[in-house]
Amino acid sequence: MDYKRIIGSQTLRFRILKALAWVPDSWMIRMQYRIKTGRWPNLKHPQRFTEKLQVYKMKYRNPIIQQCVDKFEVRKYVESKGLGDILNELYGVYNTPNDIDYVKLPNQFVVKSTSGGGGLNVIIVKDMTLCRIDEIKKACTKWLSYDVDQSSAGREWAYFGIKKTRIIVERLLTDKKNEDGSIEDFKFFCFNGEFKALCVDKDRYSNHIRGFWDENLQYLDGVKSDHDNLKHKYQLPHNIREMIDVAEKLSDGFPFVRVDLYNIDGKVYFGELTFYPWSGYVNFYPDSFDFKLGSYFTAYN
Repeated sequence: MDYKRIIGSQTLRFRILKALAWVPDSWMIRMQYRIKTGRWPNLKHPQRFTEKLQVYKMKYRNPIIQQCVDKFEVRKYVESKGLGDILNELYGVYNTPNDIDYVKLPNQFVVKSTSGGGGLNVIIVKDMTLCRIDEIKKACTKWLSYDVDQSSAGREWAYFGIKKTRIIVERLLTDKKNEDGSIEDFKFFCFNGEFKALCVDKDRYSNHIRGFWDENLQYLDGVKSDHDNLKHKYQLPHNIREMIDVAEKLSDGFPFVRVDLYNIDGKVYFGELTFYPWSGYVNFYPDSFDFKLGSYFTAYN
């Protein structure tokens, strides 16, 4: 069931979730999992990756992950790992959109909220001369109006301790080899600091497609989630092993985290750390892939 089509307004969805804040996490998670996947989760003896993620939300309480889900604060974590060179160029972090000096910004840039907003709080400006600053201010003001706990529609604990939402402006990363200007998003599934699976998202601005690889970088033909498959002839970057090393360094010490990286002309860039991919409300095809990923998830509370 696609509840976003049924309730199109993000504001209304947040209001409904806020009204249901009294519902215990275990009940809400069960209901959401059922609505999104069509089955009830086994939270007492989880076997699936998506089930173990639900327990991870409810049980794992490492305060470092609260730093890591903040789009600005995570930069300090990346630097602490000796990887400051992979951070994207930051133009500024602001408490309100009125604090931004738009005249000093380059022609292209990206505006985000530090709380993420489920990936929705992003504005891509490709040409400042065609940009409506009033629309940017309106959107940012809306992001800032949400309570921090509303950023976690899936009862994702890490977001409950995030600092007050702010606005960040960064360099716009583009890849000339892609006609739609998008860049491939390399998502490394890491368990206890070890890389076990790779997901690549391509053509996000046009015909969004996705592919999966195993820990030996063998393409998993036929494995998919909610997007069409990449063709098996897709070539991974020549420095993919460097990217794996980066992912393992950033994931060390966590039972699970998905490390998202970019690769433009051989240069690796940090994307984000995701502790609850798709909030665990996703179906994999074949279904056995959910159990395969789950077998790596040996500690989750």
